Amino acid sequence: MVILEKPFIQFGTLFFFFSFPSHLLSTVYCSDSKEAKSNNLNVKGSPIQILGLGVGINYGQIANNLPSPSRVPYLLKSLNISRVKLYDADLNVLLAFSHTNVDFIIGLGNEYLPNMTDPIKARNWLQQRVQPHLPQTRITCITMGNEVFKTYDHQLWSNLLPAMQTVYNALVDLGLDKQVTVTSAHSLDILSISFPPSTGSFRQDLSEYLHGILNFHAEVKSPFLINAYPYFAYKDNPNEVPLDYVLFQSNQGTVGPITNLKYDNMLYAQVDAVYSAIKAMGHTDIEVRISETGWPSRGDDDEAGATPENAGLYNGNLLKRIEEKQSTPAKPNVPVDIYVFALFNENLKPGPASEGNYGLYYPNGTPVYNIGVQGYLPGMVYTSPSTKIALSVVSNVLFLVIAYLIFA
Repeated sequence: MVILEKPFIQFGTLFFFFSFPSHLLSTVYCSDSKEAKSNNLNVKGSPIQILGLGVGINYGQIANNLPSPSRVPYLLKSLNISRVKLYDADLNVLLAFSHTNVDFIIGLGNEYLPNMTDPIKARNWLQQRVQPHLPQTRITCITMGNEVFKTYDHQLWSNLLPAMQTVYNALVDLGLDKQVTVTSAHSLDILSISFPPSTGSFRQDLSEYLHGILNFHAEVKSPFLINAYPYFAYKDNPNEVPLDYVLFQSNQGTVGPITNLKYDNMLYAQVDAVYSAIKAMGHTDIEVRISETGWPSRGDDDEAGATPENAGLYNGNLLKRIEEKQSTPAKPNVPVDIYVFALFNENLKPGPASEGNYGLYYPNGTPVYNIGVQGYLPGMVYTSPSTKIALSVVSNVLFLVIAYLIFA
């Protein structure tokens, strides 16, 4: 921590120095000494810097033990991560990241889609939850729902495109459409064929919905988002799916019989399968981005491969490829755009054990496994009585100085 013994204030060309005992001005971090030890961080030092990665991170909050949002910007800054995806428009998070130059994707849950088909409600939501944060918090995208077609709720399916259109039109009316775009994130369940990638196609029962959605993306130039998890393919067929192929390890790979393109990992094959499905519907002008991908560090007994070792290999190798700005075989000039899932483990997520164990970090700021990067999460901040006295003295002196300058 930095101890300021002689703070100064400048008014025009006048400098005022105030001298206080250093212990009165020090801010105390890590009020829980166990947390300080478990973080394995030097709280007196500066954040540990790593090479900048062109990676985004999913910041899920289905937990009751996460650090306060005000602490998280320090962790992401220490990792040089400047792109974050939320699943809502959390006021505390957006305020905490004000003036941090972090680009945000915010979300509207599936339950909001019916209301967002109403132009008045869509405009009100934007005026209340988005507009007040601009431009100090860099909101660049709104996702309408998440994996809507996985719900098998046909009314929700019907609401998705109108909600996307209505929110986009409201952005236009507010003059925000150049800053904020609109999209939705889909699971790979929307594909009926995913291999070979060149034959990728969407499910027939979704074609009437996806046609309109793709036309919307082409018109407003927003990306098509997919949540792609090679882990699921391995978990379901561990005896047939080569582990090295899904973990980006050295392997023989696979070759597309039609294109003769070679794939050395499943994730890139999945992305190209989505590109092929989009092309089959008449579009070659829509970018596919990965809104979620990751690997769990722990799972139930029947969840094969959910280990810290495999999670470390998957995310570590993935980060290297992102840093190299790699592209897929079918789109060699388009670097893969990826948001890793997730920043923290989430202890209240429903479902199998793996669901809450995709985090790169435990809530106390320690890495779940080693992927070659280390971040800095400041501890809890509290003000001791002596610090309050010092701040009160500073405040009083400032008042006298300002009064003197005004009335002298």
